[in-house]
Amino acid sequence: MPTDSAKLPVISLKPLLNEDGNSASTAASLAHACRESGFFYIVDHGIDLARFQYLELLSRQFFALPLDQKMRLRMELAGRAWRGYFPVGAELTSGLPDQKEGLYFGSELSSDHPKVASGVPLHGANLFPELDGFREAILGYLDEMTHLGHTLMRGLALGLELDANYFRARYTTDPLILFRIFHYPPLPDSATSESTWSVGEHTDYGLLTILRQDEIGGLQIKSGDRWIDAPPIENSFVCNIGDMLERMTGGLFRSTPHRVRNRSARGRLSFPFFFDPNWDARIQPIRTPETASAATRWDGENAFDFSGTYGDYILRKVARVFPDLGPDSSSEH
Repeated sequence: MPTDSAKLPVISLKPLLNEDGNSASTAASLAHACRESGFFYIVDHGIDLARFQYLELLSRQFFALPLDQKMRLRMELAGRAWRGYFPVGAELTSGLPDQKEGLYFGSELSSDHPKVASGVPLHGANLFPELDGFREAILGYLDEMTHLGHTLMRGLALGLELDANYFRARYTTDPLILFRIFHYPPLPDSATSESTWSVGEHTDYGLLTILRQDEIGGLQIKSGDRWIDAPPIENSFVCNIGDMLERMTGGLFRSTPHRVRNRSARGRLSFPFFFDPNWDARIQPIRTPETASAATRWDGENAFDFSGTYGDYILRKVARVFPDLGPDSSSEH
């Protein structure tokens, strides 16, 4: 599998962060990347490398624990909040078990928050490992990544020739944020089949994914009829748009299939942050001169063929892999 990072642009966010540079050029670069491949690297993003290094250190400490200790944070204990730990093989992609384990986090909400009190899925308290500094590291990282998500969506709005606050005013005033820490153990020597992947081929559900990789790599992106590598670039994030933004733009922006295989002899870490619309946001098509008519998606569906709130949309998606979140399940856990 050839390494072909040149296919993915590397975009500096400094003009958008400073708001006094050439943000129009940066916005145009972001929009072009979303039209062409749906993937791009960002650098000059304003997040201190030391914060990430500390989070990686804590994460490796957690995943090195015995399984019975990690299972004390199993996702069932969080109920419909959809937080906590899952072991290797517990998640499926396209019907096949992924060769990864992970921790799920989201906005830290108390029991008296209106959505928590009313049993709305994907809202609640996190389950934090009992490691010194872990809770503070996660919550600080979520704050910084949320700010970065707003910055990127401002750039994408400008790239679509919309008002800079288009997404924030309509969809992300109170974004649904989901954060994962994944650990991909080395695949066994016998795992040579094309059906054995750390994570199988998939697209993401929502607006925007901002991924921090460790130095090992393993992410692959579909480009036409072949796969290309997206190797780590120092102090960068890999970003991609999700199905929801593709639908909102009528197929102008592309939600591109990707997959992961850890081909090293060491455990790989990845840190995807999902920046999505407010739970109650009613999603509407974005109509610009380029999106006047909807394209047909890779799955044969009309890109504008959706209705309802983002909460309705995402719940149908995640309930496929976590049935307790389904609309017919009890809100009491």
